[in-house]
Amino acid sequence: MELRAERRAVALDVVLALVVTVLQVQGTFERVAGEGLPRPGTLGVALLTVSGLALAVRRRWPVAVFATTALVSLVYYGLHFPDGPGWLSLFVALYTLAAYGDGRRSLVIAGVGISVLAVGWLVSFATGTEPRAALGWVFFRVGASVMSAALGESVRSRRVIVADALERAERAERTREEEARARVDAERLRIAREVHDTVAHAIAIINVQSGVTAHVLDKRPEGAREALRAIEETSARALREMRAILGVLRDDEDGRRPYPGLGQLDELTAKAREAGLDIKLEETSPAAPLPSAVGIAAYRILQESITNVIRHVGPTRVTVVLHPGPDALEIRVTDEGPRDRPGPTGAAEPGRGILGMRERCQLLGGELDARPTPAGGFEVTARLPLAPAGSPL
Repeated sequence: MELRAERRAVALDVVLALVVTVLQVQGTFERVAGEGLPRPGTLGVALLTVSGLALAVRRRWPVAVFATTALVSLVYYGLHFPDGPGWLSLFVALYTLAAYGDGRRSLVIAGVGISVLAVGWLVSFATGTEPRAALGWVFFRVGASVMSAALGESVRSRRVIVADALERAERAERTREEEARARVDAERLRIAREVHDTVAHAIAIINVQSGVTAHVLDKRPEGAREALRAIEETSARALREMRAILGVLRDDEDGRRPYPGLGQLDELTAKAREAGLDIKLEETSPAAPLPSAVGIAAYRILQESITNVIRHVGPTRVTVVLHPGPDALEIRVTDEGPRDRPGPTGAAEPGRGILGMRERCQLLGGELDARPTPAGGFEVTARLPLAPAGSPL
């Protein structure tokens, strides 16, 4: 496409050069014939032809074309050849210099060139014409030269403005696409994190309760019935949370539920106790309500920590500490390690739980640490600023 446009521009310049050359030569001869002036001769015709044909490369070398047409004009009138439309190529060259140049430098060249031309024209015509007539002739051509350069600068400025506007529009479009892509990636990460927390916690509890059911089914049918009821409630709650999480993928607002927060902490610990954990909760009431972002992140961190204990340790004692300070919420979940009796059924494989908890903390500008304790257990500590730097979702 660009090559085709360039070839078209070259063809138009060649046609323009031929037309200007014919107009300059023919117009000069018609004026000579009409006023009975001497013919320009071979040299004069050659000068008019050279200045006209030079326009064929006006866009490629605008400064050289202007210099050529200006020099031809000085030589032509310096030799006192008859006047005619020989200035057409010069005005076109001035327009091209300003329109396709680089702005200030091109205008400086045009200004210096017009000044030199004005002096040369004045000297040439003053020697063969009345001074007053020579002065008017020079003023006319200087004015036309200035107008040609001004017109070219106007076209160049407009082209630059349009190019800048297009560039800004393209940059804005790229920025919007990048922002949209970033939002999509963030939303995908949020959904993956929420699905992981919800499913992992529910599956861990279901895994423990199903093991209990298999163990007491024949000896204690009532205990098996309670375990099955816990499985039913856990799976139903997990389905409700999954429906709320994935609701953002639908266009309507039906079925949306608020994200769980610390208000559901009692329910979380109750389910954990049903799964065999001995949970001790040490909670300090905050002086002011916690931001929803902090509450949601804190709940998910506690949920994932308790889920990891159920999956990897089994029935044990767990201490959960929530201490809201003046500028941050401190969380600590500590387990005492596995007891003598067997843990949960099935092999527990490492997942992305700790990584997900750390991502939640970092999104809020907080920090998280997870490491074994000297007593053989495991401890998760987190610090969530009460003025979060971002959204946990």
